[in-house]
Amino acid sequence: MEKFATLRAIAAPLPQPNLDTDVIIRVERCAQVPRPAMGRYALETLRYRTDGSEDPGFILNRAPWRDARILVCGENFGCGSSREMAVWALAGMGVRCVIAPSFGDIFFGNCLQNGVLAVRLPKAQADGLMELASRPETATFEVNLERQTINGSVRFEIDPLAKTMLLEGLDAIGLTLRREAAIADWQARDRARRPWLYFPT
Repeated sequence: MEKFATLRAIAAPLPQPNLDTDVIIRVERCAQVPRPAMGRYALETLRYRTDGSEDPGFILNRAPWRDARILVCGENFGCGSSREMAVWALAGMGVRCVIAPSFGDIFFGNCLQNGVLAVRLPKAQADGLMELASRPETATFEVNLERQTINGSVRFEIDPLAKTMLLEGLDAIGLTLRREAAIADWQARDRARRPWLYFPT
């Protein structure tokens, strides 16, 4: 998993509340599209017309937001079904940070497991960032995970373990494997103490 430290990038506003995972990635794409190709289909019902052409009215199809790596979203972003592919799709189009007043709980957890920083902010602060993101001249944000700041002045909270996982580029398995030597030592001692629990080697 790619480490997250400081991200300086274009932020795009997505103010629609309750934007659910069915909109982020359609259910049939989850079964038909390999993970590396999912970015093409992220938010496709918003990005594309029925004939497959881009909708020029959608923010992510316009400069400078076409290159956005940060999304500033409405309340309850990522609600709906628990599909992890929603985060895969956003990450596949280059998104590394999502900011919103609130998230679907499972989506929030899936972000962490896939190297995407999900930031909860009070609505007033999120609305202020939404306004900045909506103007090309102020749409470049800097997100500093070590300092837990956005643009140097907006501070956000994050669980210390989640922060460590993102800074070091570790998912839950990677985090566990940091203690591989201690686990092997415990297993060796336990095998000596209770050999009847183990298959013969």
